[in-house]
Parts: sequence; structure tokens; C-alpha cells
Amino acid sequence: MTTTATAHSEEDNIVACTIRREPDGFELLIEDMETALGDSWGDLGFAEALMFFNQPDARSLEFIAVAMDEQDEDNIVMLGEVISQARDHGIKVILIAEDVSPSALHQLLRKGADEFVPYPLPEGELAAAIERVKTPEPVVDDTAPVRKAKRGTKEGALIVCHGLAGGTGSTTFAVNFAWELANSAKKDQPPPTVCVLDLDLQFGAVGTYLDLPRREAIYELLSDTEAMDDDVFKQALLDYEGKLQVLTSPSEMLPLDLINSEDVMRLIEMASSHFDFVVVDMPSTLVQWSETILTAAHVYFALIELDMRSAQNTQRLKRALQAEDLPVEKLRYVLNRAPKSLDLNGKSRVKRLAESLDITIEVMLPDGGRTVVQSCDHGQPLGLSAAKNPLRKEIQKLAKSIYELGEQSAEATAA
Repeated sequence: MTTTATAHSEEDNIVACTIRREPDGFELLIEDMETALGDSWGDLGFAEALMFFNQPDARSLEFIAVAMDEQDEDNIVMLGEVISQARDHGIKVILIAEDVSPSALHQLLRKGADEFVPYPLPEGELAAAIERVKTPEPVVDDTAPVRKAKRGTKEGALIVCHGLAGGTGSTTFAVNFAWELANSAKKDQPPPTVCVLDLDLQFGAVGTYLDLPRREAIYELLSDTEAMDDDVFKQALLDYEGKLQVLTSPSEMLPLDLINSEDVMRLIEMASSHFDFVVVDMPSTLVQWSETILTAAHVYFALIELDMRSAQNTQRLKRALQAEDLPVEKLRYVLNRAPKSLDLNGKSRVKRLAESLDITIEVMLPDGGRTVVQSCDHGQPLGLSAAKNPLRKEIQKLAKSIYELGEQSAEATAA
């Protein structure tokens, strides 16, 4: 059906409109619309839709079906305006998309689209989406108790790893630290439960380091954290060797503002309720929700190297946090590829670096050499592939100290 929306105004009220770039595209959508609505719908182009919303014929509209493919990403601003105006007029929006990038979908869903259906349309999916948008929203009883998402009973420690410059080894440290934490208990003690969250939505490599697949469930979880309960959360996790549970980064490169502070808080609260330790690998970039992570963290490791990049970025980070009155004192500086014990010149440089930045470097990790790179490529932590590597030994000592500190804190609380 390719007649315009106004063609039916004299006979029947138009309850819906398809909106697409060309009148001969998305043929399956047209067939499904005719099956579902008969003749009580119309068809518009992108520019026509913006003008049509203000016409009298648009008053009877219940929903629009916006159809787009990868070519329409150039018109993403116009499509966003179409969705916004539809929402302003009380019209529901179904988004039909074929080969569209996740970032474009995210942008349009944030504009207010009510439903998303992939194209080619799965059988019966459009009719189901129409039924959902036509169903009146339930009236919320403000006096009724709010049902909270089902969660665990733990209060796990949140440990954050943040590389302050590219290549400082944040992901390597996060993965190996989490593995050593999971193996820190003595033989007669139950092992702690450990979860790794890769929140670098664009270049996260935790899944690569552990040779784990990236699944669509990650994007679905992050896109709607309000609907997340413990079942949804656990289904998004991947198991590694029965010791770690991992939330990998999404399969596609996504904008860092896909999630906001509320989303991140729900995610870390959910993880902390199920695990003794939650290790977060952060993007190097500061984002809207960095403050949330910093405030909630029990330990915040900031990884640097003995170079000018790290020095400058550390200084910038400190200034940014101090300007916003954020707890900069939470940062625990970790120097990766630190000079050897006999390198007196290197030790002198470390001392000058700390003094010039007015920081304390609490952890110094040795250079593990080529073995570290090879271990990452083989999808194994150092504890499995190179147990005697000096970097592994240092991370193991640090993990055991954190684990023992947690045990002491738990005993003190119980007493």
C-alpha cells in the first residue's frame, strides 16, 4: 500500500502510518500492515511526516511504524525529530530496522520509540508489537508497595581498575587480579565468588583475554537495566573455568552514554548482591557515570607507567576530581612495568614522579615480558599459563592481601 495518509480521511479514520524513505521499500512491512489494519492506515516519507502531525487527520493516529536501514543513518537527526514529535502528540512509535548500527538504535530508542522490531519481520512480530502499543498502560497505584528486582543477599566488595593512559595494562591487571582473588582461599575454606564487569563498551577486551564469546544478551541487559532481576543478570554472565563469572563488553562498539549513572548503580548493586568481589574494568575515558563508580568503589586502582603520558593524565584526573569535590583520595596508584630492584636510576625516577604529582604509589608491578602478551592471546590468566611469572606473583600477593582484609572485615562485622 503506497497511498498517502490523507487518501483515507474521508472514509475511515487513519489509526496508523508507516514512515519510510522510499515508497517501494520494506514490502514485508506493508503486507503485515494490510493484514493487521486493512485500509485504516497510511504511508508517508520522512519529511511529509513532520508536516502531517500538525494536520487534523493526524488526531486519530494511534501509532506510527518508522522503517529504516543503514542508508537512513545519515537522516538520524530527522528521524529523531519524527519520533519526538510523535511522542509530543501522544502517538506511539514502532521502530522497524534493518542492518542499523546499535548506536543509531540506541539514539532513536532514547528519543522515545516504544517498540523495536528487526527487519525482515519475524512472523507475527509486527502484530504483537501493535497489540502492545495499543494496550493501555496500567494505572500506577502510588500507595502500593514498590516491587524491587529480585537480588542476592551478599554485600560484595567493588574493586575498580582504571588505566590512566593507553597500554598501562588495566585489563591485564583486572583479569589476573580477579583470577587470583578467586583462588585466594586456603584449601580448607570455601573459595570467594568473583565477578568481572567489563564496562569499556567500545574497546573492552576482558572477553578476548579469557577467550569468551560476546553475546547480544549484554546489549539487551544494558539497554534496559530497570527490568533486570537476578535471573536476567545471571543469564548475561559467562563462566570461566568454574572460578569467574564475566560480563563481557557488547559485541558491537557502543556509545559510552548507552548507560547512565542509574544504570551503572543498578548493575553494580546487582553484582555485589551475588558475589563476594566485583572487579570492574573501566574505560580510560571519564564518562557521566565515572563518579558513580568512584563513589561506590571500595578500592579504586589507577594504573600508570613511568612516562610523561601517565604523569600528565594523572595530574588532569586529580584536577578534574578535585574541581567536582569528588573523593580523589580513593585512588590507589599502581605503577606497571616498574623498574627492577637494582635499577637505582629507575627508583629515583619513580620517587620524583610521585613527589611531583603529590601521590603515593602503593603498588609496583614488574614487567612480565612477552609471556604476558602471549598469555592474553591464549585466553588464559597468568596463573594458568605462566605461574612463575614475576608479574603474576606480585598480583597474587596483592589479591591475597585484599582477600585477607575482606575476611578480617567480615569477622569484625560478625563479632
